[in-house]
Amino acid sequence: MAAELLDGNRLAERIQAEIREQVDQMRRAGRPLKLVAILVGEPPASMVYARSQARQCERLGIEYELVQLPVECDAPCVLERIDELNADPAVTGIMLHLPLPPWINPHEMQYRIDPYKDVEGVNPANIGMVFYNHPIIAPCTALAVIEIINETKMPLRGVHAVVVGQGAIVGRPISVLLAQRDATVTACNEFTPDLASHTARADLLVVAAGKAGLITAEHVKPGAVVIDVGINRVQTTDEQGKTVSRTVGDVDFESVLPVAGAITPVPGGVGPVTVTMLLRNTVEAAKKQAERKA
Repeated sequence: MAAELLDGNRLAERIQAEIREQVDQMRRAGRPLKLVAILVGEPPASMVYARSQARQCERLGIEYELVQLPVECDAPCVLERIDELNADPAVTGIMLHLPLPPWINPHEMQYRIDPYKDVEGVNPANIGMVFYNHPIIAPCTALAVIEIINETKMPLRGVHAVVVGQGAIVGRPISVLLAQRDATVTACNEFTPDLASHTARADLLVVAAGKAGLITAEHVKPGAVVIDVGINRVQTTDEQGKTVSRTVGDVDFESVLPVAGAITPVPGGVGPVTVTMLLRNTVEAAKKQAERKA
């Protein structure tokens, strides 16, 4: 029997309806929201994402501005713009599109964003506060994973969860959020010896290693919930023998589908919910800024 598909698009639509209500209430109370995204140069994927953000913000009643800086911009140039946005009371959310030109350190730029305006939750203050179970704004992808797990109705207390991939913005925060919900968490990565011996015992398997096809059927416990955070572009050959590019996750979807109890597809799983968490964080950021001023 094939696993249940965890539809991220459907979940995202439902959460966005809730966001729209909150945005309307805040606007009626004289507290409009404004999200500003910074883009250096014109990376094609980032341009597509920025246009998508603009459309979604318009639908939800959030003002959106894209600040495009020239590709020759250096670190002081980007930092100056971030400082201006930090100081602008009309701006309630700031995000920085990646990738940046190679001569700019993305971490230094992200760290400069005011934690109360950091809608991606990537400032060290925000990531650090996750560990204390009192985040200002939590990382979007980690929040998306928790939302999807909640959708399965899986009670996390006592569940054996394995998180493959321990990046500072995705894997580690996910591990912490699960532990805070009383799951028993095993943290692994792609270099863990005999990885399958750990993952095959997991009731909940979250994979965020950034390696296409890392997890196959032998890695999965029958009936487990599998959350695939990976987004990888791979080259394949179509029926006409042409080389085509497609998006896949870290999980070998076709082999795991008959084994798992529930699984997120890629695309259409974690991705849409992550984007929605960015918008929900925009609302949360505005609320917390208002509380700080009160």
